[in-house]
Amino acid sequence: MNLGPVPHFSYRPPTGDPPIIHEDEHFVVVDKQAGLLSVPGIAPEKKDCLRSRVQAMFPQATGPMTCHRLDLSTSGVMILALDAKTHRNLSIQFEQRKTHKRYIALLDGRLESDEGTINCPMRKDMDVRPRMLVDYAQGKPSITHYKVLARETLSGREVTRVEFIPHTGRTHQLRVHAAHPHVTTVGEMGTLDPAETSGLGLPIIGDELYGEHSAIPSPRLMLHASMLTIYHPITGKQLTFTAPVPF
Repeated sequence: MNLGPVPHFSYRPPTGDPPIIHEDEHFVVVDKQAGLLSVPGIAPEKKDCLRSRVQAMFPQATGPMTCHRLDLSTSGVMILALDAKTHRNLSIQFEQRKTHKRYIALLDGRLESDEGTINCPMRKDMDVRPRMLVDYAQGKPSITHYKVLARETLSGREVTRVEFIPHTGRTHQLRVHAAHPHVTTVGEMGTLDPAETSGLGLPIIGDELYGEHSAIPSPRLMLHASMLTIYHPITGKQLTFTAPVPF
């Protein structure tokens, strides 16, 4: 399925500082608001972002600060380093997949299976940026485990509340894995197991990139990073941070 042009986007970030979940002399953990960029964009009006706001809150911070990102439309737990040594340590943890992430999403429709694993290889859609697509020939491995938490109704329609545990960190991975096969797809599954190499077929509610035909109105993308586990860069102690689900 080939989607049309990307809808026009105007950057109107929410106001106010992000809520602080944890802070010490090495890093700060915040609850990023939906609609706020994680890092600055190219246009001048997109300089306002989570990193710039945290920098203003912690003027003593040095170094790149940003160890990982959330999509503009996604809310939830993010950690930012306050010095270069901590930034290097945390960045390696994310790169080597030593961290553990949990997301909560509302899907547009009823998901029949209770849990499973999605393994849809992905890459950038070079013709329709910033979209991603599923490419069974040249896509990078992209693995997500999902579990149904509840089957609910919203605006008179059936929706499904799911937990996503990503095992890789591709751009838009959870959004594409939820919506596929209603996204641009290249190549054929061949002998691959369709139960693992096809998505859920239910876009996340409020997804302006992969859920254009959803009949459920939503003021935001219903995707939230609810939990992040890391190892403290100095003590090595395992720490878990959570942010309440806003939907």
